[in-house]
Amino acid sequence: MRILMTIAVALSVSACGTVTRGSNEDVTFNSEPPGAKVLTSTGLVCNATPCTFPISRKQEFIATFELPGHHSQQVAVKTEVSGGGAAGMAGNILVGGVVGIVVDASTGATLDHSPNPVFVTMSPVQSPKRAAKPRRSRNKASASQV
Repeated sequence: MRILMTIAVALSVSACGTVTRGSNEDVTFNSEPPGAKVLTSTGLVCNATPCTFPISRKQEFIATFELPGHHSQQVAVKTEVSGGGAAGMAGNILVGGVVGIVVDASTGATLDHSPNPVFVTMSPVQSPKRAAKPRRSRNKASASQV
C-alpha cells in the first residue's frame, strides 16, 4: 500500500512546469510609434500595437510589423529554456521523475519566447528627393571676352 501511495504522490506532482507555468505564454507586441499592424507566421493578427497573444511555449514564429509611411520589419521569435522552466525540470527530477520530465518537455512548459516583449522602432519611408535643376551661370560674359 505504501508503494502505491508513493507512486500516486509522485505522479500527482509530476510535470511541475506544466502545472505552474502552463503550455502557453503571453507574448506582447509593441512598436514606436504605436499602432502598427502585426502579422505572425502562425496566422495571428493584431490590428494595432500594443497587443498580447497567448502562444504555445513550443511555437517559434516570425512577427511582421507594418505601419503606413514606414518600412515593414520582421522579428524572429525563438524559444529557449528559461530559469523557471529549468527549476520546474529540477523539481521533476527530484519528485516527478521521468513522467514529469516527459510531460514538461512535450508541452513546452520549460520554454519561454525570446524576445518577449517583441518591440520594434518603425523607420519612416523617405520620399525620393527631386533631382536638382542645373543652375544657369549668372556671368553673362562669353568665353571670347575673357
